[in-house]
Amino acid sequence: RMAEAPPSYCFVAFPPCSKEGLVVFGKNSARPRDEVQEVVYFAAAEHEPGSKVECTYIEIEQVPRTHAVVLSRPSWLWGAEMGANEHGVCVANEAVVTREPASESEALLGMDLVRLGLERGATAKEALDVIVALLEEHGQGGNYYEDGSSCHTFQSAFLIVDRNEAWILETSGKYWAAEKITEGVKCICNQLSLTTKIDAEHPELRNYVKSQGWWNGDSDFNFSEVFSLADDHLACCSGRESLEKQGGDVSAQAMIDVLRDKDSGVCVDSESFLTTASIVSVLPQDPSFPCIHYFTGTPDPSRSIFKPFIFVDDVKSVPKVQSPSFGNDDPAKKVPRFQEKPDRRHELYKAHEWARSLLENDQDKGQKLMRIMLDLEKQGIEAMEDILSRTEILDPAEVVDLFYDCVDTELKFFK
Repeated sequence: RMAEAPPSYCFVAFPPCSKEGLVVFGKNSARPRDEVQEVVYFAAAEHEPGSKVECTYIEIEQVPRTHAVVLSRPSWLWGAEMGANEHGVCVANEAVVTREPASESEALLGMDLVRLGLERGATAKEALDVIVALLEEHGQGGNYYEDGSSCHTFQSAFLIVDRNEAWILETSGKYWAAEKITEGVKCICNQLSLTTKIDAEHPELRNYVKSQGWWNGDSDFNFSEVFSLADDHLACCSGRESLEKQGGDVSAQAMIDVLRDKDSGVCVDSESFLTTASIVSVLPQDPSFPCIHYFTGTPDPSRSIFKPFIFVDDVKSVPKVQSPSFGNDDPAKKVPRFQEKPDRRHELYKAHEWARSLLENDQDKGQKLMRIMLDLEKQGIEAMEDILSRTEILDPAEVVDLFYDCVDTELKFFK
């Protein structure tokens, strides 16, 4: 039996579906239930010629300069499930199963490619070019989970967004196709979605699938029909309707509401999988306004709050949403890997565990706490909307502690 891909959902809304002048991006990261996600910031950096970068499993050539990035990532790996860079590029990935078995050999993970695209691409298209070039050079493969007993491997799909456009990139091994989006609402989840509208592709893609006997070259080339297993390529996006219903009003709040919706299946809470972290980004099409990225840093968005982050120089680091570091002793870095599982919970994660038990054991107290939390979140969203409606340029000093203060305030409520 092929491993079931975790049902994460990613969305992007452009005008006319989103609020005037805004591109809104969101993702729920569905992962194994007990996995911890952390939120980490890396400043822009210059690198010596010839230096290398150690990704989750393999080392590759570093580039002369990497952009500043903020990432939400399973804390055992190098890459990220989703994140953004200082140029207003957002990338999220999805694990997908195609008719081609994913490689167990350690190479780049789809999650490594998310981070590499963000660190090296100043636009969505540049990030796409970076990802496909690295796929060609290094391939994708290796265990997607921190699991010493079996290897879970997947192919990757990506949603890559900037202030002007989005690209849906779907891959199988080193082969790929991509579609460019500039309006309306788009959703991707853990199955292939590209059909016949392909705006860029691997130069050998069509020859390869002909040589495999998957396409005769006469019919329209439909990427998901050619690469999906049997009837897997169904429209999967239950959240899209909710966003389209907003009728030109999709905002950060509307995206958050969709990500919290358990009935639609967008907020995953099943026997094997949980939404372990979420992100919503608001990218103003006018570059004089800052992009705003909201992270939960904790599982289950229906019980978490979205806290804003804005890129400025010397942004304050937030150790309370960072997992402990085990250096070279980390079982994820030793071969054979994952022989034990260290405790990767960060302070905010632990506080949430306490709050969850409160919600389950004392409903009145729990719901009261949740109301206070949501009120706090609403204040944060309103303050950000205020920043986006101003005429004067944002003073960086005003937001250098923004994410730090939000996490700190949240923790105080749990004390």
